[in-house]
Amino acid sequence: MRAYLRSLRGRITLVTVSVAMLAVLATGLISLQLVRVSTINEAKAQLAAQAEVLSKLRAAATIGDLSDRVKLALGDTDVALVRRNGQVVGGAAAYIDRAMVRRLLRGNPVSTVRRSDGETVVIEGRATPSGAAIVLVRSQASLERTTQQTAGRILIALLVGIFLAVIAGALLARWIAKPLVTTAATARRMAAGERGLPITAHRPTEIADVADALASLDHALTTSEGRQREFLLSISHELRTPLTAVRGYGEAMTDGLIHEADIASVGATLVAETERLDRFVADLLELARLEADDFVIHRQALDVAALLDEAGQAWLGRCATLGVALAVTADHTTIVTDGRRVRQVLDGLVENALRVTPAGAGVQLHARTEGTDVVLEVRDGGPGLSADDLRVAFERGALHARYRDIRPVGTGLGLSIASRLVSRLGGSIVAGNAPGGGAVFIVRLPAA
Repeated sequence: MRAYLRSLRGRITLVTVSVAMLAVLATGLISLQLVRVSTINEAKAQLAAQAEVLSKLRAAATIGDLSDRVKLALGDTDVALVRRNGQVVGGAAAYIDRAMVRRLLRGNPVSTVRRSDGETVVIEGRATPSGAAIVLVRSQASLERTTQQTAGRILIALLVGIFLAVIAGALLARWIAKPLVTTAATARRMAAGERGLPITAHRPTEIADVADALASLDHALTTSEGRQREFLLSISHELRTPLTAVRGYGEAMTDGLIHEADIASVGATLVAETERLDRFVADLLELARLEADDFVIHRQALDVAALLDEAGQAWLGRCATLGVALAVTADHTTIVTDGRRVRQVLDGLVENALRVTPAGAGVQLHARTEGTDVVLEVRDGGPGLSADDLRVAFERGALHARYRDIRPVGTGLGLSIASRLVSRLGGSIVAGNAPGGGAVFIVRLPAA
């Protein structure tokens, strides 16, 4: 029972029944009061009507005749006769005071509720044509018996209403909670790894919103996990290639198949493949750091022109080997940022540029000031990027998966790392195509 009351269904039922009971209680109290007032008013009206009838009788009518007529018409009612000399006779004489007598003898009616000797009575008096008066008195206790009967019937109706409210509350709670229970079960299945589950948009609107949000989450998880799966497949493929080469040469050396004259070239191949593996591992570690809370930015004054010159000198030898011309132009501007991270971004972009730039073409590094920002550009002499490429350029492994069987590609992580680094530095990076051909990557960094 306690578990049920903790549930949404139990709480809805409890609230519904509580509200119903409060409404029933208020309705019952108001109804009983209205019945009581209505009963008294009805009794006064009956007494007044009977007093009017009796006041028109002949003057010779005795108190006994009057009492018999009243008992026959109204039941438990006392009668008093006020004579012209002010004398009051009859069973109701004890309830009539001198003020009432004077009022009646002047020909005025009397209609009141009076408490006498611990008893509340209803009094109605009318003057007769002969100058006397007739007074009828009925105890409120006799009226209460009628009220109690009516109150009993009202109580039964209210209890039936409460019973129906309990049933209605339970059904309402079940109707409201059912879609939530279904949605929770779907969420648990999603947590267990199921995807593409049908999620019905239930009503009311708030629950439909939860179902729509869960459907959106399911779609997002499906998309994200699909991309991660493709990324892992791609990385596994790229890791397997250098490992296969290393293993093949290792087995060949173990079996004595490598001639002494070839050891140097085999060693160079093994070094190149291990460096390739090292780049994969370094890129993966960098991504892990970028997604961790302990990734630290060390900000200090940085001469942008000096940084670009340094990067150009570092890549000059590689460009000469590939037959690619490298041009560096920069405005002398000082900004406050992490120079090591900016250099890391530039190195990644230059490496990508050299991978797609053929011999005889060029790579350009350029820096300029725009307002309070510094803009860095890296342009290559390659085939450029399509509209589809631009949409996914900074997604992890997207371009790698698209072009790995067409042209030389890297690990598929470089542009993703560059985008995250620039974001951590408070800047932005976009990809586009240069007017003369080739791709261009534009990094915008705040001066401070």
